[in-house]
Amino acid sequence: MDIKLTEAERIKILNSDDLYEIMRMILLREDKIDLNREHFWVIGLETNNRILFIELISLGTVNRSIADPMEVFSLALQKRAVKIILCHNHPSGELKPSASDKDTTDRLIQVGIIVNTPVLDHLIISSTSYLSFKDIGLMEKLEESTQYVPSYILEKRFKKEASEIAEQKRSIEIARSMKSAGEPVEKIVEFTGLTIEEIKKLRKKRK
Repeated sequence: MDIKLTEAERIKILNSDDLYEIMRMILLREDKIDLNREHFWVIGLETNNRILFIELISLGTVNRSIADPMEVFSLALQKRAVKIILCHNHPSGELKPSASDKDTTDRLIQVGIIVNTPVLDHLIISSTSYLSFKDIGLMEKLEESTQYVPSYILEKRFKKEASEIAEQKRSIEIARSMKSAGEPVEKIVEFTGLTIEEIKKLRKKRK
């Protein structure tokens, strides 16, 4: 269900406080009907972080809501949102993310990467306060998870990392040789891409 927004509500999101003020008002409106159920919303943003839409994806139970990836991203792709924010309420007022909340976010982050519509944050809200996954460092932690990363993407990542490591090793060997030959540090930096600090730490290559 698309949430009807006034022009004043289509603000540019600069931080989690900005979004919470909008979502709190929406929660208070919807709570009149479904006071004791979790609501799960998706907020679509334009390039400049202005709100493009807010969509109610599902109404769950007192302690759980369902966020199917197809439902979450379909409207975002239709309306050409370049990024999204997730938001749901906890009727109990407890804002601590559950294991299910983390798992859902982990999954949606990976889907967002695949469809090129990144998930910026996930807010858990009540009528009086909120918790931002991004603000507490949880988004960064979940972005590093590989639980829902397809195997072919993991393979690409591993190959890229291996290539980068091999390239770094080649640069170090070249830098050692140049250092042993008495080449100036500035020249070694330019030739290898290593930093001055990295070059200074290198031991000269034994003859």
